[in-house]
Amino acid sequence: MGGFIKPVNRRTLLKGSAALGAAAFASPYFFTKGASAYVNDPTNKSSVVLGFNVPQTGAYADEGADELRAYQLAVEHLNGEGDGGLMNTMKPLALKGNGVLGKKVEFTTGDTQTKSDAARASAKRMIEKDGALMITGGSSSGVAIAVQSLCQEAGVIFMAGLTHSNDTTGKDRRRNGFRHFFNTEMTGSGLAPVLKANYGTDRKAYHLTADYTWGWSQEGSIKKYTEAMGWETVNAVRTPLGAGDFSQYITPVLNSGADVLVLNHYGKDMVNSLTQAVQFGLRDKMVNGKQFEVIVPLYSRLMAQGAGEAVKGIFGSTNWHWSLQDEGSKAFVKSFGAKYGFPPSQAAHTCYVQALLYADAAERAGTFNPCGIVDALEGFEFDGMGNGPTLYRAEDHQCFKKVLVVKGKENPSSQFDLLEVVQEVPTEQVTYDSSEGEFAGDLGACNAG
Repeated sequence: MGGFIKPVNRRTLLKGSAALGAAAFASPYFFTKGASAYVNDPTNKSSVVLGFNVPQTGAYADEGADELRAYQLAVEHLNGEGDGGLMNTMKPLALKGNGVLGKKVEFTTGDTQTKSDAARASAKRMIEKDGALMITGGSSSGVAIAVQSLCQEAGVIFMAGLTHSNDTTGKDRRRNGFRHFFNTEMTGSGLAPVLKANYGTDRKAYHLTADYTWGWSQEGSIKKYTEAMGWETVNAVRTPLGAGDFSQYITPVLNSGADVLVLNHYGKDMVNSLTQAVQFGLRDKMVNGKQFEVIVPLYSRLMAQGAGEAVKGIFGSTNWHWSLQDEGSKAFVKSFGAKYGFPPSQAAHTCYVQALLYADAAERAGTFNPCGIVDALEGFEFDGMGNGPTLYRAEDHQCFKKVLVVKGKENPSSQFDLLEVVQEVPTEQVTYDSSEGEFAGDLGACNAG
């Protein structure tokens, strides 16, 4: 990635975010039902406030830091600063680069701590005290579901960040919430054919699973598709979020008879569990006459960077990757790289896109009223944002686009070039019925406060 400038220090970014937030909130805002048409109506204001709620501490803090970088970049582009990024490639586009509906975009931030209670508290503060019209962010499905519920109750829009559980747009879907990120069902349907082609149909799998909604969902989806093609699930063990040391969970795998280990972990947990599995010699073993394999269903460039050599040859899926060559991806990588000195992660990409999609919907709707935003986003089809043509399905507010199957590179050319895209799975292959089984849910009515 030649030409990238020196990275911006994360502390500097957060300090700058806080300073901007303080300047924006000279007078507090509160939930109002009778005094205005909708919560935090900015009609008499020259600016609007967006709330960026991300994990600044905890197991998913690396993703949170990259999300904040992306959000700051999105705000600059919305206000007509910088090179415009994906505003140069998004189609259709209503934004004009002069803020949103002529109002300057400002922001406030919160730390979810990857804890639902903390995330709800920071989102509530941003709405009630800071006047946020929209909340976005998160790197945990447990957090996303909790904050989405809060935003529904409060009467503001929630643009989900990194959340992969089926439940977010399944049984826990809400009319005021939208998700651009893919889900575990899409990972299972996209990844399984690649696993079959490379590892065959006679395999015994052992799952280590993060013990919360995303881990359960990921485990269930991988079981569904691997068992359908002939794999046997030997065992599935739940592990606490932020465990750090996974040796007590990896040791039993050695004598289980399994020849595949599926790590339903993310963030630092995946880095630690994968690194320790390799240190235990699992990838050097022959079991059942087969080479032992490890699978990481949900990958990110940040995780691959943390795990280093351990990711080589390991398959997984991802929502987006900086090596894609479509015009939107190239524009985002160029813009993000020029500002921060390194390529963006999938977390950064999905959060940046969500900020722009919200702003564009407001521009198209001609209002910040959340019910107008909902109408503008339901069934919205767009392109030029990476991953090709994309639909925000009206029935469940889930985005549908191509899913990427990736593999750890054997011979990376740089510290960022760690994953290679082995297949871009067509949208049709990962599309499912939103009214059946675990995907069924009720969006309810839009709430404007």
